[in-house]
Amino acid sequence: MKQSIYARTLYTGREVLHDTYLIFEDQLIAEVSSSPEGELLGSFEAVTPAFIDPHSHIGMARAGEPPAEAETNERMESVLAHADALDSVQMEDSSFGSSVEMGVLYSCVLPGSGNIIGGRAAVIRNYGRQTTEAFIRRAGIKAAFGYNPMSTREWKGSRPFTRMGALSILRSRLSTVAQKLERQSSLPEEKATEIEFSYEEEVFRALLERKEVLRVHVHKDDDIAALLRLVDEFGIRVTVEHSCDVHDPHIYRELASRDIPVVYGPLDSFAYKVELKNEDWRNIRHLIDSGVKFGLMTDHPVILQRNLLLTLRWFLRHGYDKQEAIELISRRNAEIIEIDDILGSLEAGKMASFSCWNGDPFELSAYPVLVVGEGRVLFSDNYEK
Repeated sequence: MKQSIYARTLYTGREVLHDTYLIFEDQLIAEVSSSPEGELLGSFEAVTPAFIDPHSHIGMARAGEPPAEAETNERMESVLAHADALDSVQMEDSSFGSSVEMGVLYSCVLPGSGNIIGGRAAVIRNYGRQTTEAFIRRAGIKAAFGYNPMSTREWKGSRPFTRMGALSILRSRLSTVAQKLERQSSLPEEKATEIEFSYEEEVFRALLERKEVLRVHVHKDDDIAALLRLVDEFGIRVTVEHSCDVHDPHIYRELASRDIPVVYGPLDSFAYKVELKNEDWRNIRHLIDSGVKFGLMTDHPVILQRNLLLTLRWFLRHGYDKQEAIELISRRNAEIIEIDDILGSLEAGKMASFSCWNGDPFELSAYPVLVVGEGRVLFSDNYEK
């Protein structure tokens, strides 16, 4: 049965519409129309697409648990190609409910950045009852450059003491697999299968064959430059994650020219290490001016995921209008983690996942009073003043 929502202001993730109806049936959006169809669920001041956090550790570092129980980083080895972030997520983390109440319905959960290769990322529903139900799809392999892998010298396994040490370990793994692929390609088809790849090597093979994307934690210009040299050497697909210390547009222009996206943030966090000495909200202007494709993360729990919308105020100060700001944490985030075929904007055929607000979402007093995920009511605020 079709259901309708009336919106005085509707942010679709592509445009702003006024005095219109969002119509959905079962899990999917049917259309945006000037008249309702089926059951009218309510009338609201504003409706926004589901917000998406493209880089977080929600469910791995859990609210109410001591840091010693966090599962963000596995400390047994510096290269963990088959570690799976989904295996350490616990859906009982109360942060999920807080996120849903503020319209953040989807997370890309990644292993932490203490390892050179941390493992697989997973896009999940914040409202799944358990992780298999929450899982949507994969979103690349986590890697870390710069200070973080250097800082884990006391952990187990082969650990780098320098940036060049970390890159040498990664380059060695990629080179070994690249040489195998080269030998394989030179053999007749009936002989090519004789070259075998280990379980771990299959991950590096997928990176070299551009079937997987390397999601790289990196903050500083020169560490991004090192990443680009690796891209030139091996032809891998990458995203730049964080880049909070970048305070000049040059490296972003280079990324834009190569069509390499940035997942920026977290904003509003404390610059707790030398690597972040140039971190400042004013650096956003370099992202915007460069033309690089970018989205916005929370890095939860570094900043709480429920506060994702609040960080948009810095983009408003840099000249974004409200539609552009909403688009940043919906459609543009969806594009970067490659789920924009099903999420990110309110248009026919995509998932009926959205939030209904009691006022302008950019007013401090506003909040969602109805949250719908894939056609199902997840949260309803019936509080009466």
